[in-house]
Amino acid sequence: MIESQHVAGSGTEDAAQAMFNRQLETYRKITRENLMYHREVYGILREVLIAEAPAPFRFLDIACGDASASAAMLQGTSIAHYHGIDLSALSLELASETLRSLPCRVDLHCRDFAEALENWAASVDIVWIGMSLHHLQSTGKQRLMVDARSALRGSGIFLIWEPTYFEGEDRAAWLDRFSTLRPQWAALSDDEFAEMEDHMLAADFPETAEGWKTMGLQAGFGHAAEVFTMPNRMGRVFKFWH
Repeated sequence: MIESQHVAGSGTEDAAQAMFNRQLETYRKITRENLMYHREVYGILREVLIAEAPAPFRFLDIACGDASASAAMLQGTSIAHYHGIDLSALSLELASETLRSLPCRVDLHCRDFAEALENWAASVDIVWIGMSLHHLQSTGKQRLMVDARSALRGSGIFLIWEPTYFEGEDRAAWLDRFSTLRPQWAALSDDEFAEMEDHMLAADFPETAEGWKTMGLQAGFGHAAEVFTMPNRMGRVFKFWH
């Protein structure tokens, strides 16, 4: 089921589709070449679910996109209910097909994820957000963590995969650090890499590792731990639990 609160105007549909297709192709290059270490990150997530999630479990995928990485990761687990939230109706159309392979109920919510979490009603056991929480400012990040804890109803696990500063590093230095990775991102054209840099300059607001963990503890979680650092050290995975 796809719950939608956004309908594109007919005059913008062609342009939106073209932009979506271009960005999707870039994203698929990034994941295919493992430039952001999707394989390792989703491998860690799967290990946590198998070792620590209740059987069966309910999974909330925030900013799920086309859900291709999550769908593959969830194969063979004891998932009972998948919830996905994303603002892109086009992404959710792809996700609805990708997730047909899962033997569980699937509900997809076409909404701004921060707004959706503020009024979230369904109980879940695992909340996951990957490379999206950092688009919010500090107060928004903190609020979403509080709302994620509420969705877990006093138990369960919240996991995030987000860009992370070194201690003492500022945003400009973090952006410069990404620019030095250009040789490792040879699969992308110069234009595609420049689009990545432009996006990061406009929309990426990381925290330090201690900053991410402190936000989780201040949201009411009893424990916070770093469970993975990307080999290029641009981002990390954190786990929060009660």
